[in-house]
Amino acid sequence: RTQILLIILCVLVLLSTGLWSFLPRSCRCLALDCPCSHSGLSSVPSVPAQTRTLDLDYNQITEIQRQDLGSLWELRVLTIHANRLTRIDPRAFSGLWNLKELDLSQNLLSALDHHWFNRLGALEILKLHRNPYKCLGSRPLFQSLVRLRVLSFGGDSLEDVRVSDLRGVGRLERLRVDANGLKRYDSGALAQIWPLDHVTLSLRSPFALNQTLASALLHDVSDPQTHLTLENLNLSSNRSVLPLREAAQRRVRHISFHNVFVTDATTVKLLEVTDGAPITSISLSNSTLSGVGSWEKARWTDHMSLDEVFVKDIVLLNNFEFTAFLSLSFLLQFPRKISLINTKVFVTPCLNLEFFDLSENLLTDMTLTETLCAGAGVLKGLRVLNISANAIKSLSLISRMVTRLTKLTHLDISRNSLTFMPQSCPWPQSLRFLNMSRTKFTSATSCLPPTLQVLDLSYNDLERLLVVLPALRELHLSGNKLLTLPPGWLFPNLQTLTVQMNTLNVFTHSDLVSFPRLQNFQAGLNKFSCSCDFVPFFQSLSDGEINITLTDGIHNYFCDSPLHLQGAPLSLVRRSFSECRHVLLVSICCGLVLVFLTCLGVVLWKVHAFWYLEMIFVWLRAKQKRRKRERKRREDGDTEDRPLVTFDAFVSYSERDSAWVDNYLLPELEPEPRPEPRPEPGPDSGPGPEPLRLCLHRRDFLPGRWIMDNIVIAIESSRRTLFVLSHNFVRSDWCKYELDFTHFQCLEGNCREDAAILVLLEPLHHDDVPKRFCRLRRLLTSTTYLQWPQDPDLRGQFWTSLRQALSPDQDQD
Repeated sequence: RTQILLIILCVLVLLSTGLWSFLPRSCRCLALDCPCSHSGLSSVPSVPAQTRTLDLDYNQITEIQRQDLGSLWELRVLTIHANRLTRIDPRAFSGLWNLKELDLSQNLLSALDHHWFNRLGALEILKLHRNPYKCLGSRPLFQSLVRLRVLSFGGDSLEDVRVSDLRGVGRLERLRVDANGLKRYDSGALAQIWPLDHVTLSLRSPFALNQTLASALLHDVSDPQTHLTLENLNLSSNRSVLPLREAAQRRVRHISFHNVFVTDATTVKLLEVTDGAPITSISLSNSTLSGVGSWEKARWTDHMSLDEVFVKDIVLLNNFEFTAFLSLSFLLQFPRKISLINTKVFVTPCLNLEFFDLSENLLTDMTLTETLCAGAGVLKGLRVLNISANAIKSLSLISRMVTRLTKLTHLDISRNSLTFMPQSCPWPQSLRFLNMSRTKFTSATSCLPPTLQVLDLSYNDLERLLVVLPALRELHLSGNKLLTLPPGWLFPNLQTLTVQMNTLNVFTHSDLVSFPRLQNFQAGLNKFSCSCDFVPFFQSLSDGEINITLTDGIHNYFCDSPLHLQGAPLSLVRRSFSECRHVLLVSICCGLVLVFLTCLGVVLWKVHAFWYLEMIFVWLRAKQKRRKRERKRREDGDTEDRPLVTFDAFVSYSERDSAWVDNYLLPELEPEPRPEPRPEPGPDSGPGPEPLRLCLHRRDFLPGRWIMDNIVIAIESSRRTLFVLSHNFVRSDWCKYELDFTHFQCLEGNCREDAAILVLLEPLHHDDVPKRFCRLRRLLTSTTYLQWPQDPDLRGQFWTSLRQALSPDQDQD
């Protein structure tokens, strides 16, 4: 236990001190690719020998040993960017014969070894920049890399570039050199690999302190066919601009500046240095301008060859004093393509352009009018206009400003607060592409130009789209509030439709086939109702059974309802028969239950179950009333003991047999005058038959009392029950009640086994008794009964036997 506590303590210490990140971690490979970036690895992990791509970026690897990569003969791409590499074994890459891309940038390599690359004959891309080495080595580093096309090297510590450093490099297309601290450069070192397609130079210190060295570098890499990019420059003095004279003299046509600092004075100097140079495109991005835009001193310069100007993400230190671009007409009158992106522009001069990008600026309805020449059609050559992400509010104004631009084909007005779309708008007949995304539209009207081929209305508040656009080929409606797909007949030529992230619950086969030419469809990230009809249809669509392609992939389609399927991938959902045909299933079950209940009712009717139930209900009700009477008597304080037995027999007979009871039974058993109730017989009783006290319903039932109560009280108050049986008896329900109530009383233990006396007035066979008289049928077969004789001579014996059966003396046996 002590050892376990020590282990736990050590783990907690590691976590608290941050050392946990140095423990080795593994990564998972997907097929032939191993994305292991940001995994906290401190060494090269073990991966399958068939791995083609190994990404180890942003880890804590400090060393690559010989055996780490020795078995990866199939490796094509190895990136170890942004680690802590300080040492690489000379033969660490010797087994990577098929390697095409190697990235060792942004590490801690203080020296480069040519042995690393001796056997990398297939290498095409090599990145070594942003490492602290001071030179490229004593021997040609890249001589064996005969297929190298892209190379980047250097860093803030690079001080020396010699002629021999790039010997053997002959097919290079792109070169990047980070030489912010460069102190020595052999002229011609980079000239031996030109011409290049693209060269990127980071020369902060040479441009500021050693213009001769910077000029030599620019002289070697500048060429009319080479796109030159200069990074991390501080052009705050006129001397720092002078090296660009070499690029101008070498007739560079494409030049870009990234992350530079310029002033009004150095901008004027730059225009003077490049005066007359055949520069066709110039780019400035992520830079800082200190000044107010006073560049009129360079008005005399010649930049007629300038065709494209790209300016993006510029910080104006004197933003509120900047004179805008109106005073720069002398420079901006020549280019055909101008992009001023996120430059705090609020107005520009009226220019004749083919491509104009003013996105992410400060244009308003007022300044847009001046920028577009008040809609007079001066921009007659304009084909592409992008005024997205500004402060424009009127769609009517935009349409009026562009309606005379007869060559305009692309218009981007997205990310403006337009909100309202009028019913009609004038548009140029040439307009084909319109982007109106993120403009807060709540409805779409016939203001949309009918000539459109591509329309983007994504991320608005549209609930429906009912506009006829016969030429439309692409329609983008993602991020709205659509409940259903728009009708396909509105867009007879539509080929691509995107409706992602709406409130779309379902779409059907008929919805899609209503678009006669639809080929590409995107509807993922909606809240789909995975109904029994939609699930199989979607799976047939994803399987390619319908000639429409889900270009966003089936992994973006999930169920939102029913609740037990919420979040499930739609492609994996399977609905059972019971879920999908529950109406039919319920109907069948209801039908079966109805048939069963009908059959049960017929059976119960045949066996007289309903009659029995009614009789039981009557009996229970009568018993409940009796209990209430007894409880009320006790509550009233009546504690006097009352005799439980009042009559010798209760006579149960049919009213149609009452003549026999009146003429024969009563005179014989209860002769007139009617005897008074007598006490219980004792041992001293005298001989001879004594009159019996009989209970007759027409005589002894209490008027006003429920008849069932009278029957129950009569049976309970009698020693026996005399049943006068005949065909009339078995046809009487009341007689049936009296017979079964006697049976119930016996079941409660309140009677003898011979409590029922049967007297047959006429021959009554077992089969003559209805089946619902089951108790009587059982008694006829199991109990001795008396039969009324038709011969008068035999009646004396009948009465003797009956009197003996009813005699109180029988209770003492």
